[in-house]
Amino acid sequence: MPLPDLIEIVPLDKPVRAVITIPGSKSITNRALILAALGEGETTLRGALWSEDTQVMVDCLQELGFMVNVAPDVQEAGNRTITVYGKGGLVPPGGTEQQPLELYVGNAGTAARFLAALVCLGKGVYRLQGVSRMHERPQSGLFQALRELGYRIDSPNDKLPVVMFGAGPRAARCRVSIEESSQFASALLLCAEVGRWQVAVTGQNAEESPYVVMTSKLIKAFPKGGGAFHIEPDASSASYFWAAGFELDSAVSVRAGPASDWQVDAAFPRFLPLPGVVSRRTDLGDSIMTAIVLAPFANKPVRFTDLGRLRVQECERVAALRTELTRCGAKVIEDGDTLTVLPSKLHAGEIETYGDHRMAMCFAILGLKVPGIRLKNASCAKKTFPSFFQKLAAPPPAGLGAGILDGKSGRRLSEAELFAE
Repeated sequence: MPLPDLIEIVPLDKPVRAVITIPGSKSITNRALILAALGEGETTLRGALWSEDTQVMVDCLQELGFMVNVAPDVQEAGNRTITVYGKGGLVPPGGTEQQPLELYVGNAGTAARFLAALVCLGKGVYRLQGVSRMHERPQSGLFQALRELGYRIDSPNDKLPVVMFGAGPRAARCRVSIEESSQFASALLLCAEVGRWQVAVTGQNAEESPYVVMTSKLIKAFPKGGGAFHIEPDASSASYFWAAGFELDSAVSVRAGPASDWQVDAAFPRFLPLPGVVSRRTDLGDSIMTAIVLAPFANKPVRFTDLGRLRVQECERVAALRTELTRCGAKVIEDGDTLTVLPSKLHAGEIETYGDHRMAMCFAILGLKVPGIRLKNASCAKKTFPSFFQKLAAPPPAGLGAGILDGKSGRRLSEAELFAE
């Protein structure tokens, strides 16, 4: 049963002691799926996230002709054990120019970018398309790099939909900028060994981009000859519960949280209480959105800088955060790619999520403290965390024990009704 179109979060009226189990990292899961497909033999991914974005990747690999088996994870309902049967670097052939092999990537940036590089290693023609927002998101840096490597990429505006002409591995060099998205570099690096590509990464802080570093470390650690690989919990998803614990002065922790240094958002607890300046480039990744929503409760103005990439993700996140926080009474100043949030007294508001999973989850956490926060289309959380609202509502210690109401009838929703699908 899907979530209602409008839900209301009931604030918690007392401190909570909870230990939350977080599903696997989306970023690591989708990278690992590509590496497993390019590897030798059978690779089993344990603790892999099972959400809209990772299902899209699995569906596309199966459509390409890879055998991928998916089994339940007994420790976390939001995860799966995924077994991929690699073909030793071979990518199954595509279609013809008249009838390309079609791949649907939804609004999954990792799937769109990583698969674009992967299919170049096959032979034949492939067409990638997604939802309308995915067709607006930048791709030109990746497409240009693939052209430098000698592949034919047909797109009239260098965005999706795109027709890719696979030509197999070919020793060549390219340069790729991460100014618009670090996923361009990650896509090329994941396929570089099989493709015999030499990839030079350029752009601001090219050597420091945390997601490129994640990709490089994952490539080194991954069992290329088959075997088992464990996906650690998602730090961006954990940030909502770390924030809830801080916001509510409660003992909320994450069970078996990220153990490596691969995820930049694992640093989120170090930014509580919020300092005067937080950068999207050097401090936090997607969890900076969680920090922005917490900022009205700070005792001083907080400046969030280098937010340009947030504008070209699932929605125009800079404008969305300013608009919806202002709707709740926050004082927010937008200046270029900086948001300054002033200490503010917040009130009830009906929040537009813009179909963006992180907008839904950020403002749900706000609703644990501010009465009357109602979310439109909260089911968009399915993109990365379908069980998010179930974990908000589950009794402690496994959840926070929050009440979640049907926004139209006022009826309290059961746990079964809170799964985002």
